[in-house]
Amino acid sequence: MKRKTILVSSVAAILLAGIFIWYTLPVDLMDLDHKEVLEIVVFNGSSGNATHITDKEQIQHIIDDLNDVKIKRTRPSMGYSGYGYKLSVYLYDGNEAGDWNNFIINSEDTIRKDPFFYSVIKGYIDYNYIENIAE
Repeated sequence: MKRKTILVSSVAAILLAGIFIWYTLPVDLMDLDHKEVLEIVVFNGSSGNATHITDKEQIQHIIDDLNDVKIKRTRPSMGYSGYGYKLSVYLYDGNEAGDWNNFIINSEDTIRKDPFFYSVIKGYIDYNYIENIAE
């Protein structure tokens, strides 16, 4: 009986340590070649307007900027509504751009991809650039 308790406690401790490490590890926001991107759709959460970005220079600026960003989970995002800009990235091959094809940018240093909020720990999101395009 005592061995079983020790075994269950050990498994629980290892599991909790694994979850903690996973939660705190930094994540690359994006790893895309801008030449693969057909379009970026920016939905303005304030106005309800969508902007379809197909200009190669604008796509390159946004993708190169996001490729340099490293983020980490900060807190759960369940129950939150409203946002700054929702970005959706579409590739020439008809696919969406992986796990991070669709996410919300709330500020220069805050991203939301449910079920978490993320903080920028490396790089910089050019929020003003996106804001100027989406207006």
